[in-house]
Amino acid sequence: MVATPTESRKFDIKDPSLAADGRRRIEWAAREMPVLAQIRERFEREKPLEGVRLLACAHITTETANLALTLKAGGVDAVLCASNPLSTQDDVAAALVDAGIPVFAIKGEDDATYDRHIQSAIAHKPQIVIDDGADVVATLHKHYPELLPDVLGGTEETTTGVIRERAMEKAGVLKFPIVAVNDADTKHFFDNRYGTGQSTIDGILRATNVLLAGKIVVVAGYGWCGKGIANRVRGLGSQVIVTEIDPTKALEAAMDGFRVMQMREAAPLADFVITATGNINVLDKADFEVIKNGAILANSGHFNSEINLKVLGEMAGEGRRVLRPYVEEYSFGGKSVMVLGEGRLINLAAAEGHPASVMDMSFANQSLAAEYIAKEGANLENKVYRVPEEIDKEIAALKLQAMKINIDTLSAAQEKYLDSWESE
Repeated sequence: MVATPTESRKFDIKDPSLAADGRRRIEWAAREMPVLAQIRERFEREKPLEGVRLLACAHITTETANLALTLKAGGVDAVLCASNPLSTQDDVAAALVDAGIPVFAIKGEDDATYDRHIQSAIAHKPQIVIDDGADVVATLHKHYPELLPDVLGGTEETTTGVIRERAMEKAGVLKFPIVAVNDADTKHFFDNRYGTGQSTIDGILRATNVLLAGKIVVVAGYGWCGKGIANRVRGLGSQVIVTEIDPTKALEAAMDGFRVMQMREAAPLADFVITATGNINVLDKADFEVIKNGAILANSGHFNSEINLKVLGEMAGEGRRVLRPYVEEYSFGGKSVMVLGEGRLINLAAAEGHPASVMDMSFANQSLAAEYIAKEGANLENKVYRVPEEIDKEIAALKLQAMKINIDTLSAAQEKYLDSWESE
């Protein structure tokens, strides 16, 4: 039965007995998250989120667990649900439940369970929403309008989610402010580029154990995620082709030394295709018809819609089989292609997601943005906002401090020079 805002289970996870394993892994990730640790220490003293009901829809990983524990240290009354059916680490979910934080997430849950878990978390009647793809924000607006007046605001972790929420703002239907954590410099410059670049390759290698050196890899999209993937795949010896729809990004990719072409020109050459656009049907029927026999398809965009699996399934019919965990072969027209991780985020479906050191800054943004909403949410318009610059700079400074890196400061004369239009 689908939960309603007046009824919910205490939690729904795979196995509470996994908690000890989860705690050890959460502690391991914490070693690489010094910025979040500093914020947690302050939150413990100041309790800036005391009594605030918060719903976090996120990948239930060791890094997210450290975010949840930081928020709890700040006094928040939190509940978590998964933002992707394949990204949950069941031992981490158990450890969070053991720490008193309700979690609704099971790795491999079907779509119905995924939706039920979101509904169960919404029954918490959140005042702040931390979202990862805007599923909770959209569900609240579509199905629970009576809860919207009590929501102070939300934060959004992904490019895909920010696109959806800006569309809601443009359509005049957004009913509470959103802080676009994804757009913070200390998020997308590092998380999207270095985190996605490394973790995407990690997921592909764990799933396939295929040598990348000498392979032709097509990267669809040259945003920050695509940049990270393309550069790191090239670093492993692959020949990289970039496909784009944005002329400026396409030009940038060309000037960065990559071949740039249309997908239907690139697909017949591809040993691998990695999508990272945030759009639908980036690989579609016309591409499948010309794609190279044996090509391996992976997605690093948020939703499992970048590879048109419905059409691919229709083309293959009965010609489908699982070759190894997270690798499914689709055979049609005398050839076959391999889809990794059901077309979902490969770095989380087949691996552990971004390294903790990168998520340290992303989740520092989430923590401080939640604090900002708790203080200022009632004064904000129903719009999508950037993370305040002072928060972005504070996180960068804390990260440098943790890395024991010192930087220069301006002298009084230099500040005067920069502030004046007249030179002496």
